[in-house]
Amino acid sequence: MKTIGLIGGTGWVSSIEYYRFINKEINKRLGGHNFARCILFSINHGDIIDFINKKDMDGIYALLLDASSKLFVAGADCILLCANTLHMFADKLETQISVPLIHIVDATTKEIKKQHISKIGLLGTKATMEQDFYKSKFSDSGIEVIVPRSEERGLIHKIIIEELIKDIFTKESREQFINIIQTLKSKGAKGIVLGCTEIPLLVKQEDSDIPLFDTTLIHSLAAVDFALST
Repeated sequence: MKTIGLIGGTGWVSSIEYYRFINKEINKRLGGHNFARCILFSINHGDIIDFINKKDMDGIYALLLDASSKLFVAGADCILLCANTLHMFADKLETQISVPLIHIVDATTKEIKKQHISKIGLLGTKATMEQDFYKSKFSDSGIEVIVPRSEERGLIHKIIIEELIKDIFTKESREQFINIIQTLKSKGAKGIVLGCTEIPLLVKQEDSDIPLFDTTLIHSLAAVDFALST
């Protein structure tokens, strides 16, 4: 079994879910008392916020490169960025590390293609919804992406940053997300990507009559596939 390297802490709430999903899936596949070989490097999310406020994206990248290097030295055979937004740095990072980077968007794209969905709604931080690191990979695979309106994107981002990453989940926020999902459905979305690893803790499949793609679970299962590959 290969060792999975996790860069978590962004935020810690969903990092716990990665650890849970990965270990449960390893045991499901191997049985007995088998669980994952994995290493978690947890970043202080406050450092990320400080760099964002300073508009210092190089500072954030340096944190990720340092964490990746430390995981490699500790024995990791792959790297996972346990946050969707941090994948804006993934293409650069994977050229500078010595082990494979398991990309959350690649894994999610495969799941969408399995369900033969060609038009998808995307929820996440403002960066995830507005930048191209998700949209371009989807587009290359023939998947059209639609995102909420500007004011809805602001609301989603605020809930993520001020509530979800602090382990705060409210009925009001859940209902706001559900309303936005319904709006995206009315615009033709045949499924919704929960493109922030905390969102699946707030919104569940039973809240929607179209498929919801839980990127935390999808990414975790991709890591297990790698860990058990020959």
